[in-house]
Amino acid sequence: MSTAESYSRPIPLFAIVLVALAVHGPLLFMQLPAGSFDTNFHIFFASHYASHWFDPWNVKWFAGFSQTTYPPLTHQWIALLSNVVGLKMGYMLVQLIAVMLLPVGVFRFAKIWVNERAASYAALASVFLGALAFLVYQAGQLATVTSTALYLNALPYLYEWITTASGRSFLKGVAVSWTAAAAHHVTLIFGVLFFALPVLWVAILDAREPVVEADAHDPDVRVRDEGERVPGAVRGVLLRTGAFALIVGLGIGLVLAPYWLSILRHPVRQMPIPHDSRSNFLLNSTTAINYFVIPYGALLLGIPFILVRGARARRLRPLLFGFWLAFIFGLGGTTPLPRWLLGRAFEILTFERFTFWATLLAMPLLGAVAVSLLDRFASKAAAAMALAAVATVGAALWWLNANPYRPTAIVDVNPVIAFLNRDGHDSYRYITLGLGSELAQVSTYTNATSVDGDYNSARLLPEMTNYGSAQLTNAKFYGSAGMASLRAMLEHASRYGLKFVFVHDSYYEPLLTFAGWRKIETFDNGEITAWSKDDVPPAHTISSDAMPAPWEGVLWGTLPMGVSFLAIFLELWLPERRRVVAPVGVPVHVRQPYVA
Repeated sequence: MSTAESYSRPIPLFAIVLVALAVHGPLLFMQLPAGSFDTNFHIFFASHYASHWFDPWNVKWFAGFSQTTYPPLTHQWIALLSNVVGLKMGYMLVQLIAVMLLPVGVFRFAKIWVNERAASYAALASVFLGALAFLVYQAGQLATVTSTALYLNALPYLYEWITTASGRSFLKGVAVSWTAAAAHHVTLIFGVLFFALPVLWVAILDAREPVVEADAHDPDVRVRDEGERVPGAVRGVLLRTGAFALIVGLGIGLVLAPYWLSILRHPVRQMPIPHDSRSNFLLNSTTAINYFVIPYGALLLGIPFILVRGARARRLRPLLFGFWLAFIFGLGGTTPLPRWLLGRAFEILTFERFTFWATLLAMPLLGAVAVSLLDRFASKAAAAMALAAVATVGAALWWLNANPYRPTAIVDVNPVIAFLNRDGHDSYRYITLGLGSELAQVSTYTNATSVDGDYNSARLLPEMTNYGSAQLTNAKFYGSAGMASLRAMLEHASRYGLKFVFVHDSYYEPLLTFAGWRKIETFDNGEITAWSKDDVPPAHTISSDAMPAPWEGVLWGTLPMGVSFLAIFLELWLPERRRVVAPVGVPVHVRQPYVA
């Protein structure tokens, strides 16, 4: 086969998945995400399910909180795998599965817009996205990546259902959508705007004039035949969309019922907590690099071509609209649009996920651009794009150490865990200062409980919610609000049975001394010091109306995992039918079936 012929064929999807495994598998098996911001948080949640599958009430943080405040699917899969490979490796395996599902979803989603050849290049490019590397290895956003991968796999079923009334597509689309919501609700909520709306939009266009696979003038983009409008087709698309949305909405309402109940009981009313992703990137170069340059990488060079390609073809404009909107949201506070549209929710969300979604929405357009470049420049274009892809993911990995705000070393917290697990110390509560995300690791492996925690939405203690700060362990990074929250908690130590403080930052020691605490031990050659207060009584259970009812625990322990098994079963039981795709450049004038 000549070089030109090899570039004219789509890349097999199996080969693309193998590339994802080859790129990200070694990094995950080396546990590179172990030092990310949220990895220990996810492992901590999973550790609770491993021991208390049907009881989502977790006493280890905030003197007790409900894990129904966060969709459980990824954590439950980690807990399930931990019985074989342990918690940390269970996390890595679940993350690897999500990473391998992502190019599959991109490929299938891209085929809604472009032909199979362009879709294959889109899927391959998604493996090397800087935004993916950022979320996996720096942010540790397991649930966002997993839910997005599942959602991208559900959308092609939605498209097939609303355009062809395929029953098998309806069943699989509903099941995969439920599974995506069980992994992360926020992804599904915003996915309706950024992903599903463009799909509905293009389905309406296709209902008016049927889709063909290729066109002699622009063979990489799926276009519409200029035949006459199919009577009643648009009405059928809208009716089937409504039916799909109704069933998916009812299912999500049931699958995540304990979550909705917890939100109704305790809506998030805490003081806004600052986050750099909401900043104006024009005013801080490090923030701009972290949340804009690194996630987009070489894709920034392709954006002008993506805009031209998307604007030129009418059928691609819905996709271009979704990309543009997600791109603007990903800029956080750089533009006023997100704050105007989201209102108070702007102060709750973090915005790196929008950049990730924007890059994924750009992939079909990038695939079309890649086909044009390969057709024109062949090997030179292939080499340039390969270099850009490797440079993008390489820069994201390099930034893990270059980022000045990321911890350069992981603290050894084993002495802290050993201290809390001996001599009855777990009868009292504790906090850490300066340990960052390692707080979650301490909580995972000790029986002692804390009034601090690494999950903002679960906080109910007034000492935490009345101030604009997040974790006590990082109090100084939130300025006066953080230190005020810490002082309030130290003043009420006796109320909560707070007897021990573990310090990894000498900045906090004068405050502890002034508040009547004394140093009792040092660990790891003075890296960590233990402080105690003598007159603190043992911790006692603090009653809370946030505690889920037993029936909520049963639902939480069965339905999310159940819908994931249902999706797997339907994928195996109802495999996709292979379609005959016309040779590139040859128009196909066969109408797709539409049912009103």
